[in-house]
Amino acid sequence: MRLLVVEDDSILADGLKVGLGMTGFTPDVVGTLEDARAALAGTRYAALVLDLMLPDGSGLELLRELRAQRGDMPVLLLTARDDVGDRVAGLDAGADDYLGKPFDLDELAARLRALTRRADGRASARISHDGLVLDLSARSATFDDQPLKLSRREFAVLQALAERPGRVLAKSDLEERLYGWDAEVESNAVEVHIHHLRAKLGREFIETLRGIGYRIRPEEQTPSPSASAFS
Repeated sequence: MRLLVVEDDSILADGLKVGLGMTGFTPDVVGTLEDARAALAGTRYAALVLDLMLPDGSGLELLRELRAQRGDMPVLLLTARDDVGDRVAGLDAGADDYLGKPFDLDELAARLRALTRRADGRASARISHDGLVLDLSARSATFDDQPLKLSRREFAVLQALAERPGRVLAKSDLEERLYGWDAEVESNAVEVHIHHLRAKLGREFIETLRGIGYRIRPEEQTPSPSASAFS
């Protein structure tokens, strides 16, 4: 899940990039409002983690701009300015959540999962579909009650497809979700992840629409796992 993190402290920014990456997110990190505006103009993000005190202004400026444009991307303010007045001002400006520094990385990840889950209209951290169960908080998966061993990116592909079964995602959509700016993406990376997932779920579980993309079929259309696994 692709995030934009706006944080000018280079040590903290590096820590957020590594730490959030280990919890299943794909963070892009910038240190100024100018760079944040450029990033938002060119990339779709699931959520924004925003510091308030930045070299070229306050994060509230960017937040108000986003809300004035009717942008509904979840925004979590992550800042050392943590008194009641600052929290009230941030929430009134359109923030969805507010976390003061210092903070616990696990709590930040949990808050981001909750924000993105609500943005997708889901109340639970579990996604279930036709024998598949993904636990987004534990980063675990089962299929027909058997544990699935998935790489971080296999899990991310499966989550993207399982969030709305029947919706088609283009290869470029999956690449954008999986890889940050500094990641090298091989031309067939998505195809390799899909191939590995089909080996574990049965080859009919994920459908290819040639020239369009991939989808998990709606449950009533999905062949039984036993039939697909040996066809």
